[in-house]
Amino acid sequence: MENRLIALACICILAFTLVTASLALVSSNQDYALAAARQSGVSVVLSEGRGNIFDCNFSRLTGTAMRQYAFIEPGRTSYHTLFEAIPASLRASFYESIQRGMPFLMPVTGQAASRAQYLFYAPERYQPIPIAQHLIGYLDDTGHGVSGVEYACDDLLSGGFTQKQIVCSMNARGSWIESDAPHVTERFGTGAGVMLTIDSRIQRTCEAIGTERMDKGCILVLETATGRVRASVSLPLYDPENVAASITRQDTSLVNRAVNAYSVGSVFKPLLAAAALEQGISAEETYECAGAIEVGGHIYRCAYGRGHGTVDMRTALLQSCNCYFIWLGLRLGAQTVHDTAQNAGFGQSQRVVAGMRTVSGNLPTAEQLADRGQLATISFGQGALTATPVQVAAMMNLFAGDGGYLEPSFVEGIVNEYEQTIAESLYRPVQRQVFSPQTAHTVRQMLVGVVEEGLGRRAAPRAGGAGGKTGTAQTGRRDEADEEIMDAWFAGFYPAAEPVYTIVVLLDSGSHDSDDAAEIFAQVADSLSFFLEQT
Repeated sequence: MENRLIALACICILAFTLVTASLALVSSNQDYALAAARQSGVSVVLSEGRGNIFDCNFSRLTGTAMRQYAFIEPGRTSYHTLFEAIPASLRASFYESIQRGMPFLMPVTGQAASRAQYLFYAPERYQPIPIAQHLIGYLDDTGHGVSGVEYACDDLLSGGFTQKQIVCSMNARGSWIESDAPHVTERFGTGAGVMLTIDSRIQRTCEAIGTERMDKGCILVLETATGRVRASVSLPLYDPENVAASITRQDTSLVNRAVNAYSVGSVFKPLLAAAALEQGISAEETYECAGAIEVGGHIYRCAYGRGHGTVDMRTALLQSCNCYFIWLGLRLGAQTVHDTAQNAGFGQSQRVVAGMRTVSGNLPTAEQLADRGQLATISFGQGALTATPVQVAAMMNLFAGDGGYLEPSFVEGIVNEYEQTIAESLYRPVQRQVFSPQTAHTVRQMLVGVVEEGLGRRAAPRAGGAGGKTGTAQTGRRDEADEEIMDAWFAGFYPAAEPVYTIVVLLDSGSHDSDDAAEIFAQVADSLSFFLEQT
């Protein structure tokens, strides 16, 4: 018995010695110490550091506002301590977070915020004065892009700017370790942001004009020589900080009308005129318009069924004679009409930025246009033909320039926000020659005549002159009074002699007509004269 007790005592002494030696080894081993620190360390993202979006002059179109946050330790902070400081919409989330037992951030406001042990300020992404929101897009609750450039460039913008984290250490009871209290650490981002071709000064001006003059529609302004989009307005506008309100209203305010397709109408006619000139058909050749023309057993009429009498190409454009252009389209034939429209960008989507394109619209195939009825309707911009304002602007730009197609560009490049430089140019427009410079010049002069003498007189600016074409397009839809809903257009260029801007105005599905669109065009041109004076 005595020997057993001695043996047990020896075993206990040996075990105690081993434990003591192990503890000494652990306490002196830096790797173990670092591992323990890592296990108790806590980090919470205060700011993701999202890169910004800029206009062509490096003015920010997105930005940050400072917001106050409480860094909350559930073990010490009760639900009631900060209840009054929590925004009402976040109180349920606050309650759920405090039950989890892990530190978290929560926005706080008012005097009650002072009850928090640790307060931090974080930059919160927003649009300072929301403009071009349909193009820019908006973010979800996690700070990632949902639509527009924000979505298409989400990977690029994420982590583009300085990221901030709150770092601290906690003990086994879930309380702060005072020697490593919560503090902010920063990590520089890539500096990557996106520069649009938009000029915020022109954009704001066009948005103000559109908001005053139209319920639903679009204003698009291109720089004629380069195809850069200087303004892209879609109405109605929406609040990117309260997207839910637009969804609730169901007012179509989230639709970007610049990149969606609509019935085209008579703005298509200059393209047919240019195709005829390229085929050797003389602009002086005349047609006798009686107000109606029969094709394939169907009667097509000019507006109000009124005949225009003897018209040549110029007069037909000035008066927007449907019968003349049906006659012209039939002479050109299905293949020529189709190929000309395709070369001008119809029926094809246009690139906004990698991962984001316009819709393609609809251009009937040459086989479909072999049906004389189909060919007749497309010849004056009706029937199955649909196009986006971007496509119409690119088409009109053929005549404002020298007959060359320039795909409209929305994005200038990737920038380094820290250095305020363009790191990579993304201006790479698709380009091709569609008409000879002589043909473009001839049609341009006819379009100037439309504004000076024809149906587009209301588009005339106060100075500098302009050229362009009206368009009132049937949609096939009817309103509550059983009247057909129309899309109204005016597409043109300004100034008349040496165009600098190509402008498209669309009034979507309203009671407006092309005269209203022409008047808006004139207002836009007048506002652009100010910017021309500054250059």
